[in-house]
Amino acid sequence: MSRRMIVASAFALTCTLGLAAQQPAARDWPNYGRDPGGSRFSPLAQITGHNVAQLEIAWTYHTGEADIRGKRGGDRPFETTPLVVDGTMYLTTPLGKVIALDPATGAERWKFDGKVDASSGFGDFTNRGASTWLDPNARAGSPCRRRIFIATIDARLIALDAADDRRGAGFGIEGTIDLRAGLRIPPFERAAYEVTSAPAVVGGLVITGSAIADNSRPAPASGEVRAFDARTGKLRWTWDPIPQHPPDPAAATWRNGSAARTGAANVWSTIAADAERDLVFLPTSSAAPDYFGGLRPGENRYANSIVALQASTGRLVWHFQTVHHDLWDYDNASPPALVTIMRDGRRIPAVLQATKTGMLFVLNRENGQPVFPVEERPVPKSDLPDDEAWPTQPFTTAIEPLSPHRFNIEDVWGATPEDRAACREMVQGLRNEGIFTPPSLSGTLAIPSNIGGAHWGGLAADEARAIAVVPVNRVAAVVQLIKNEAFNIGEARQANGRLDYQYTYMEGTPYVMRRRVLLSPSGLPCTPPPFGALVAIDLNTGARRWEVPLGTLSGPDGKPMSHSWGSPNLGGPIITAGGLVFIAATLDRAIRGFDLETGRELWRAPLPAGGRATPMTYEAGGRQFVVVAAGGSGKFGDGDALVAFAIGGKAVKR
Repeated sequence: MSRRMIVASAFALTCTLGLAAQQPAARDWPNYGRDPGGSRFSPLAQITGHNVAQLEIAWTYHTGEADIRGKRGGDRPFETTPLVVDGTMYLTTPLGKVIALDPATGAERWKFDGKVDASSGFGDFTNRGASTWLDPNARAGSPCRRRIFIATIDARLIALDAADDRRGAGFGIEGTIDLRAGLRIPPFERAAYEVTSAPAVVGGLVITGSAIADNSRPAPASGEVRAFDARTGKLRWTWDPIPQHPPDPAAATWRNGSAARTGAANVWSTIAADAERDLVFLPTSSAAPDYFGGLRPGENRYANSIVALQASTGRLVWHFQTVHHDLWDYDNASPPALVTIMRDGRRIPAVLQATKTGMLFVLNRENGQPVFPVEERPVPKSDLPDDEAWPTQPFTTAIEPLSPHRFNIEDVWGATPEDRAACREMVQGLRNEGIFTPPSLSGTLAIPSNIGGAHWGGLAADEARAIAVVPVNRVAAVVQLIKNEAFNIGEARQANGRLDYQYTYMEGTPYVMRRRVLLSPSGLPCTPPPFGALVAIDLNTGARRWEVPLGTLSGPDGKPMSHSWGSPNLGGPIITAGGLVFIAATLDRAIRGFDLETGRELWRAPLPAGGRATPMTYEAGGRQFVVVAAGGSGKFGDGDALVAFAIGGKAVKR
């Protein structure tokens, strides 16, 4: 063979291997979003619209963590999305356990205990899943041929042998890497730096972000994304979302030298990977602190962005900023999803990013250019003397907002005249000029609120049917900045007891921030229903295919209210080739199945606690299972149950 033919053959083989790595076995669920690109689509079709009503509980597994109480009580949501690969299920817990189960029966095979301190005061005390890697150079049956990686809440990256609970030989120090080590800005306290999402694994690298307490001060910790060798744990590259090198064009968007002293802009959501193109896609968050930008003037590029890096080197390929100079805690909280769509007769590799602003951005995966038009529109100015809001923000034009961008006093809603009057009183006097109205001393109405819009639950996409399904919230919040010298801690505690305010000192700034969701005295949102919805978008045209309320709220008497009201929700959807959407996520402690084409609810089953997680599906023993973690904490109810449904299965408790 000529050299050219050898190179061509090698290239073809490499591409084939890359494509194979992107497409998992139909029966499995080997990544958080099933495929490395996070589409959350399963080709399984045993369960369809004709038989989904026959789903029953097949088995239930309890982790035992609901009975463990620490400094923060039971506020540790069980949000794992398990993996199923090579005939074994792997799930994770908030306290750092990795548990291997028989996916057909729920029987425990082994358990690793990462021994996370239950009394630690982490702000988002959870773990959303593990990752796996098959060493292509290792012989079948050799130790650590398949590894399971978990990034614990206390910022340790741990490698385990998938066959048992042994730590990965030769990885880091005794199978562990301390993710706090080597940061540009070390965390000011242990609880200021954590990891909640599963790392990405691509090309023999384990790539991880972090979650940072970014409401606390301008420099709580830096948010570097890092890649480690999957065999040895050796650091291969580091990328800082706040540019540190003056030649970088984005450095000029952090004025007054603020890039060097600012923290966060981290990636706390899940990273999507395209092995064929050697790319990873990072959803970055806001720079610190969230609600005051006077110490970081400028556009603040790479924060609040979708960033494509070369996976093998960490080199920047492109970026697209979804919010300029964030003042609203509008992190890119949901994972990107990689699909191929048809546009003007062409197949386009795309990145889908649903945002807290209630917008769905569709970008070309290769260059970051919008596939559907995006325009910069003027937005309200800040009325603070020491901050300057960015004058424009990006808006999608072909895809209408998934949740409202404006809430006027005429729109105030309440279940009773007393509720409406109380809500009107709360809204009256707030600065309220629609989305992107900056925080103010008098108080600002924020719509969507800081939970979204689209939230960390993210979306699911069916490439063949060209449909993306997104859960959204439709509630507003009030955000107020209080001058430090005017802040009275006693009054704040009284107000917090009556009105459920959250306070943040934002140390190093002139202000204390307080916020709360706009709720009536009965506890219902002041915004009109539905308070939560499931929205389907046609990916070929950008048009809305359908929209339905998601969930049902209960009244003060505990009885369900109108089904048309929906529920605030946290958790994601999945789609199957059987034409179904499965999602839990709601306050009413149920999992539902919807018809993908119409949005009609076809099935609902109660859960022991709220399913504040993303479900998954797989095949074992000839049956298709749908599994969800039920243990959402707070109003979602405490729990530690992993519940598996199948057609005709007898309930088994473990």
